[in-house]
Order: sequence, then structure tokens, then C-alpha cells
Amino acid sequence: MAAFLLGAVLLIVQPQMVPSRPAINSKAETTSQSVQRELLKKTSQKNDFKENIHSNGSCRQLPQTIIIGVRKGGTRALLEMLSLHPDIAAAESEVHFFDWEDHYRNGLQWYINQMPFSYPHQITMEKTPAYFTSPKVPERVYNMNQSMRLLLILRDPSERVLSDYTQVFYNHMQKHKPYPSIEQFLIKDGELNVDYKAINRSLYYIHMQNWLKYFPLDRIHIVDGDKLIKDPFPEIEKVERFLKLSPQINASNFYFNKTKGFYCLRDSGRERCLHESKGRAHPQVDTRLLEKLHEYFHEPNKKFFELVGRTFDWHSFVAS
Repeated sequence: MAAFLLGAVLLIVQPQMVPSRPAINSKAETTSQSVQRELLKKTSQKNDFKENIHSNGSCRQLPQTIIIGVRKGGTRALLEMLSLHPDIAAAESEVHFFDWEDHYRNGLQWYINQMPFSYPHQITMEKTPAYFTSPKVPERVYNMNQSMRLLLILRDPSERVLSDYTQVFYNHMQKHKPYPSIEQFLIKDGELNVDYKAINRSLYYIHMQNWLKYFPLDRIHIVDGDKLIKDPFPEIEKVERFLKLSPQINASNFYFNKTKGFYCLRDSGRERCLHESKGRAHPQVDTRLLEKLHEYFHEPNKKFFELVGRTFDWHSFVAS
């Protein structure tokens, strides 16, 4: 089985090049192969592959698809919706293999051990939103599998910043710890605090450039997170096509929950919604401060639209 995995990892198809992606030279390819050999060496040393094979014919395997982000973009909703498809086997927790050094040093066998059991016809998937904004991750994913299909869900950058703050705020509240107001993070010396990490995570253009150094655009499907919230089915249909899945998810799998204020899922007669931590109300922010935020993201958004060849209905600052 070790030999089989070695062959599966090394038999990688060179993805099609796009203008925005620099050519990978022979030295880089040699480095890539060296990294793979080292990871596989750790794999064979640490564990026996037998524990990853089930008697029913299923087994744990490396993911063929990763939801790479973005944090507070709707990654959990996307994963739950895709899990309705019988040909998707998804890891339940965020794995953080490629962005946490302690995990990455454990090697591929550790990574495989985090995956669910799946059948040969299924697509194994994991989601770790931090991957999109982590500089080292694109190359590491590329070294493992150059033909990986990547899913990226994005929402309005300004709204994502507010949602980012909201999550951390409630985390502190649950632990009965004080947390500064959002204005204290957004404003520094009377100006927008562009060093605030939540703002940096919304600079999609910068992070996308890093991914396009290794993967062509046709290997990265961008899900419109704002549309997924308002009308999920059309967005999920697009993902099915991108992953070359048979159309199994339909409009009847979604229903709008008026109490929660967002769509929930219906599967084989069972209904389920996302955790109560999802869809929390954002803090009230002064209109002038929001305008500063929209103004700041205006140019980066334009660059991102040009980079990916499509536009999104995000807040756009217009000078008066």
C-alpha cells in the first residue's frame, strides 16, 4: 500500500499555465520532488497503512479537493452543503496541515489519518480557511498534488472584516473576557488601521497572486459567498460542475429558516442548520468609518476582479 501511495503522489499531471502564473523551473521541480520524498519517508516510518483500510472496501486517502478559505467567508456552510452529495467525503474538523508547522512536520501519513474513510468513487475533501492567507501553503499543496482542485469562497471584504471581528468578540464574551470595540481596531491615530489582521485577510488580490504562482485559475473555483447566503442552490450547482460530480443536490435540499434568518439544509427528510455561532449580527459601525473601509478596498477589489476575470457585487467607494 505504501508503494501505491507513493505512485499516486508522484504521478502528478502538470497543470496548464496561465499568464498570471510564473513558470516553475527545473530547480523548483527538483525541490518539489525532494519535499515529497521526505514527507513520504516520514509516512512510511511512522505508521502502517493497514489501519487506513476498512473491511468494507473504504479507506483513508489524501484529499482531491481543499476548501482553502477565506476565513469568515462561508467555508463551513459550503462544506455542509457539499456534504449533501453522496460522492463527497469531508473531514469534519479544520486540519491545518499545511499552515501549522507542528502538523506539517508529521508528514503525509498524519494528514491521511485526519481524513474520513471513503470509497474509490468519492472525493475526499477538507477545509481550512487559514490556507488562503498563509504564504507557505500554496507551494506545499502544489508539492503534494499539482492537479488539486481548490475551492475558495469569498464575500464582500468589508463585511468579512466585521464578521471576523464578531467571531473573536463572541469568543471572548463566552470566556467572560473583555474585548475592545471594533473602532479601536479599525482606527489608529485618526486613520484606518491597515495593520489590523482582519483587514489584511480581506486583501484578496494579494493572497490570490500567491496561489496563482502554483495553480492555474481553472483549478481554483471561486464561490460567491454573498450569493450562497441569499440563494445557495445556484452556487452549489456550479461547484458540482467544477468537481465533475453528477448533479445530486437540488433546490429542495435548502429551505429558508425565518427564525435564524438564513438557509438550512434538508436531507432525506431530516432538517439541520448551521451552528448558532453562524450568522451572528455584526456590531453597529459609524457610517463614515464604513465608508473609509469601502474606500480602502476599492482599488484592491478592482485588481482582484482583473486578476480572476470576473466581478462581484461588493461595496464600491464612489468619490462625491
